[in-house]
Amino acid sequence: MKTLFLLLVGCFSLITTAQEITGAWEATSTDLNGNTLKTVAIVTDDHNVLTTYDATTGKFMSTMGGSWLMNNGVLTETIEFHTQDPSLVGQEQQLQVIVDNDTMQIPELGMTFSRIDDGSEGALNGAWLMSGRVRDGETQSRDTTGSRKTMKILSGTRFQWIAYDTTSKEFKGTGGGSYSTVDGKYTENIEFFSKDDSRVGASLEFDYDLKNGDWHHSGLSSKGDPIYEIWSLRE
Repeated sequence: MKTLFLLLVGCFSLITTAQEITGAWEATSTDLNGNTLKTVAIVTDDHNVLTTYDATTGKFMSTMGGSWLMNNGVLTETIEFHTQDPSLVGQEQQLQVIVDNDTMQIPELGMTFSRIDDGSEGALNGAWLMSGRVRDGETQSRDTTGSRKTMKILSGTRFQWIAYDTTSKEFKGTGGGSYSTVDGKYTENIEFFSKDDSRVGASLEFDYDLKNGDWHHSGLSSKGDPIYEIWSLRE
């Protein structure tokens, strides 16, 4: 698979705007063994992620992403993590993408994506960095400016967390799937988990609140341990 997944060009001779690609997109393909693979792209205003996993078992295959900007219809991405080729971390790359209503074609990948959502459904659309934890009633802040990051990126219905280091180019782990936000409850439905396939299919419910722009997230982790995390929107 090619390394980068977004460079926007116009449909019908019109330049597609950045707003038209925000949200979540899905494509399916078949591997050499006949297994169906699902590839999901989550695109926020400034960041994106592209992940492939087995559509039946949830077995994780690959992920890559980073920050992006668009100028005169050309989207340029700075890669922050890339499981297939870590040497690309820190590089800027471009790729042609053609958006027409609710489909997105990527000619170099030979893939056509269908829109899942436009980013408007959930209350937590955006790219977030873990900025703190609460333990024994005390808040422990975490530096979000360093090279080691834990990012959670959400569209209107899809989520993915990624732990990585932009200096060492090391990928630590990821997981994701669908989510909902209803009456102060944030629910994750896990569709892939890079470290442990047995967690695929689990649904985890958390309490959430937005305080001064930060996302406060508490409940039980996938291991059953109590957690209270604080996430800040990326700037």
